[in-house]
Amino acid sequence: MSQLSVLLPLTVALPVSCVTRGADLMEDGLVVLCPPDCTQERVSVFGTSVYASVSSVCGPPGVLGPSGGSVQVNKLHGRQNYMNSFAHGIQSQVLSRWTASFSLTKPVSVPLELTSETATALPVAAKPAKKLKKPSVKKALKDCQIDIAMVIDSSKNIGQRRFNLQKNLISKLAAMLRVGPTGPHVGLIQASDSPRTEFFLTNYTQPKELLFAIKELAYLGGDTNTAETFFSQENGARRGHPRVMMVLVDGWPSDDLEQAAMLARESGINVFLVSVARPAAEELTMVRDKDFMKKAVCKDNGFFSYLITSWFSTTKHVKPLAQKLCSLDSLLCSKTCYNSVNIGFLIDGSSSVGHSNFQLVLDFLEGIARNFDISDVGARVGAVQFTYDQRLEFGLFDHSDKDETMNALQRIPYMSGGTATGAAISYTTQNLFRRMGPGRNFLIVVTDGQSYDDVRLPAIAAKKQVGVAWAPLDDLKSMSSEPKDSHSFFTREFTGLAEFIPLLVRGICRDFTENN
Repeated sequence: MSQLSVLLPLTVALPVSCVTRGADLMEDGLVVLCPPDCTQERVSVFGTSVYASVSSVCGPPGVLGPSGGSVQVNKLHGRQNYMNSFAHGIQSQVLSRWTASFSLTKPVSVPLELTSETATALPVAAKPAKKLKKPSVKKALKDCQIDIAMVIDSSKNIGQRRFNLQKNLISKLAAMLRVGPTGPHVGLIQASDSPRTEFFLTNYTQPKELLFAIKELAYLGGDTNTAETFFSQENGARRGHPRVMMVLVDGWPSDDLEQAAMLARESGINVFLVSVARPAAEELTMVRDKDFMKKAVCKDNGFFSYLITSWFSTTKHVKPLAQKLCSLDSLLCSKTCYNSVNIGFLIDGSSSVGHSNFQLVLDFLEGIARNFDISDVGARVGAVQFTYDQRLEFGLFDHSDKDETMNALQRIPYMSGGTATGAAISYTTQNLFRRMGPGRNFLIVVTDGQSYDDVRLPAIAAKKQVGVAWAPLDDLKSMSSEPKDSHSFFTREFTGLAEFIPLLVRGICRDFTENN
């Protein structure tokens, strides 16, 4: 018998980039094809063998070499104490805790046997293949770690009977979520004429206690003022745990949700809207905003809105609702400008600034940085000082907490010299923001005078501008992003810098939200 064995991959690899993270992949067990030379990229990797989901899938030390290749990404639950390691030119980092993880394995290939002989005997009946057991929902939700505020409808139009059906729904949902000290934490708010917080996230961390508290809820009655309840629940939120708000609405809300929803998104809250029983045709004239579901949710992509046709068929919706709430990698609003941006400070150290004014500049930059959640998986800050020359004071990955970053800013020594802003912008783009992903980078340029070189060509890297004293407005507008007027600021005195801090922070968050 002649035999030919051919190795066939089980799946076709999906091409990805060096900076693709585990959190970017929706499927478990996906085989990806990594490009070569990822060791030359400034990729972020947290852990050894098991990696935090914010890590690059192509970057873990020792898995792939400089030539790249295929690797299978296996999704895992979150954990504590991700350890570091070094291999193939890549250093992974330590991380104390994260909500989701992944491991990597080489994709399996199987031999395909081809034979040239013809069999004369009847083949032996093959044993029926064992059906693979699907992972149970309970097991899938076992490691769900979210902080969830449930907002229930207590308006006068829901009535006592449907209010009790609503309590039954959230009781079953809480039971399926496996609430516990290290699992999901649940708080509850009743929405009526005025919102009322029934209990906070940390009040009930045992399932029996929580279910009893839900059972004892009393019906309020009143108009549905859902928007006012968005920020009634803050106590007890845990660092590093996604924040979710599930809003139950009977029919439609009677107030405006758009502004409240925007504030929720900026605060990192993933808003789910569960609407039970759509308004009848004759009731549509009473609906203030027919697109309220699209405007209220975290993202208008269909994932964050859920329709239940009747209060009497809620039980069958418990499982899919629980699965949605625990899909950590799909909770897109967990990332906000405050915990996701890379901010570069480009500081004019020319002779015309002077030592005392230079200190005012550092205080100003510290005031900006303090608004952001700087950490190893959060916002990052770096700084470059320039005259005719440029000096990288510290990079985006040099300091991983806020206090370290503040101290590093205050320790920057004054250079003194001329002013070459264009060259400094090019230097910062190449050395501070090199290999960083798009949509998260913001450059704040602080300068006190006219540049001796051209700023127009390199200015595409600048996202925010601040001009001080006699800086020509033409230079400022050349450096700034569109729209020019909202991305450039001018003051005649260094002491006036502090008033720009709130405007700059709001501008960064506005741009981040629009681009992400």
